[in-house]
Amino acid sequence: MLTEFLRDQCFTTAWFGLMAFVWFGWAQEDPPRRWRIWLGAGSVLGVGLAVAFGVLTAANWDQPSALEGRYAWFGVLVVAEVIAAGAGCLVLARRGAPRWMAWWVAVVVAVHFLPLAWLLNDIGVAVVGVVQLVVLGSVVPHLRGTHTPSSRSAGPIMGATLLLSAAISAVLTAPGL
Repeated sequence: MLTEFLRDQCFTTAWFGLMAFVWFGWAQEDPPRRWRIWLGAGSVLGVGLAVAFGVLTAANWDQPSALEGRYAWFGVLVVAEVIAAGAGCLVLARRGAPRWMAWWVAVVVAVHFLPLAWLLNDIGVAVVGVVQLVVLGSVVPHLRGTHTPSSRSAGPIMGATLLLSAAISAVLTAPGL
């Protein structure tokens, strides 16, 4: 098991599965035709993990959480993430660059995983954020050379990293159930 906080691990696995579904869905905005089946398959797998580990979260809700005594900080982090994502998208829209919104939101989400890892006492969450930031940074030159929505790159990056993390977490958490 990844952490002594089984409830948190189940919830994170479920949430990452759900968010993989969301990011693969956003990637459907303007994907190359050959990607559509893979994006759909990723969405289905994400929903499957979300449902399975959502049920396991409910079944283990009486277990301790790393967030005990830190719920207010968790709330501050989520509010800061939403404000940063929204403000950045507003700036992009006003500058006539809405195609960068998905990439910007992805960067904000990836950055928020760094303090979230500390709150959850789970280094794996930080690893996911760092990997996402590196890969998102690596696609900037490509995005600058195109006129396609950034969701074409950001969606699969975020969806794949979240799905892979959820799958690894599921495998590592299963023995502790």
